[in-house]
Amino acid sequence: MTVSRIWRAFGLQPHRSATFKLSPDPLLIEKVRDIVGLYMNPPDHALVLCVDEKTQIQALDRTQPLLPLRPGQLERRTHDYKRHGTTSLFAALELKTSNVIAQLKQRHRSVEFRHFLDVIEAQVSAGLDVHIIVDNYGTHKTAMIRRWFAKRPRFHVHFTPTYGSWINLGNL
Repeated sequence: MTVSRIWRAFGLQPHRSATFKLSPDPLLIEKVRDIVGLYMNPPDHALVLCVDEKTQIQALDRTQPLLPLRPGQLERRTHDYKRHGTTSLFAALELKTSNVIAQLKQRHRSVEFRHFLDVIEAQVSAGLDVHIIVDNYGTHKTAMIRRWFAKRPRFHVHFTPTYGSWINLGNL
């Protein structure tokens, strides 16, 4: 209670933080205009997908099941858990409908990203162009990925500015 009183007295909120990093990307304005333009006025006969990955997600399982809730009683669970390793989540958020295409992978390399692109290609109607917004992560720019996109002219890649992944709606 003492700590709580001190925090309130001095207006401290250590649980809240704010950071900001200005992008040094020389194409910052062009990239922001490009991506915001897709959001504000998506092309006809096209799908806009915001793609991102969440890596090293811990796969945890409680040692005991949750106890059932009852009126007036909080959720009850054990404090301990079993570790089942880590996984990587690949996800594509569709701009117009908020539908998500997702896939879990054991690793996070360009080969897994390419397999995820195959999943996207299989799920998107062949008559639509596909605009994919991604950040500048290295797995998005390898020779294998560039070849994959080069063979599929209906796919258009839009990279977020350096340190600008915040502009990607799919940013998990």
